[in-house]
Amino acid sequence: MKKVINEVEYEVLKDYGDTLEDLNLDEIVTDYYDDFDYIVGDWAYGKVRLKGFYDNDHKGVKEHNNINNVEKYLNDNCAYGCKHFILKKVIKTKQEN
Repeated sequence: MKKVINEVEYEVLKDYGDTLEDLNLDEIVTDYYDDFDYIVGDWAYGKVRLKGFYDNDHKGVKEHNNINNVEKYLNDNCAYGCKHFILKKVIKTKQEN
């Protein structure tokens, strides 16, 4: 499944708990996330928390934002069994400056 968020196309890699059904991601995903290859969202205290991740070969990748460590992030920083989603950027359609 694909999602277009603020003119950027993403592939839905995971939607645990059907979190994307009722979300208006255009309202919560800001241009801050444009540089990231992935967006991970999880539910905490009734709100969606977002975190950006990079592909392993991205020059700005660090251990804490490497997509290879996303399961560690979900296990260590999110509530056990929480609803969450993982989106992978497919096509950048927004005009870059």
